Amino acid sequence: MSKAFTREADGEDDEADASVAPLPAGAKNYITVQGYQRLRAELLQLIDQERPKVVEVVSWAASNGDRSENGDYLYGKKRLREIDRRIRFLTKRLDIAEVTDPSVHHGRDQVFFGATVTYANEHGDERTITIKGIDEADSLAGEVSWVSPIARALLKARAGDEVRLATPGGMETIEVLEVRYPVPQKNH
Repeated sequence: MSKAFTREADGEDDEADASVAPLPAGAKNYITVQGYQRLRAELLQLIDQERPKVVEVVSWAASNGDRSENGDYLYGKKRLREIDRRIRFLTKRLDIAEVTDPSVHHGRDQVFFGATVTYANEHGDERTITIKGIDEADSLAGEVSWVSPIARALLKARAGDEVRLATPGGMETIEVLEVRYPVPQKNH
């Protein structure tokens, strides 16, 4: 069949971004103010800077004639699809974002979205994590999504509480040692 009669599924990968866990059905897309600003900045950079540059390269490459063996054209079209897919994804996620300011809980010892929690497992190993939104959590920076098993186990617990966590190795008891929130920013 001719390639002209095949159609790529529109938005086939809009929600399937390998770096982001899918949003649970019916769940809100919680995100911190900083996370929202970071995603919005990425969206604007793609729309205002990166996409126009790629469109320019593709237009130039298309004017060079035979497109079937034109690497600039083929790569440019592929990159344009990737950019458009990311723009659609970011637009959808920002539209449903529930921006939450964790600093409103500053001084409290109960775990809510945005908390930085230090806990210890049964062996006394301590770990500190910050509970963030699905679209902003960075595991390399000690951040976990609020839908992750550890976050789900810790939510609503207080400093000093013990909670049960289902792990691949079985049930584990962890103790909440400390709960912190960012200091509220003063508006000038």
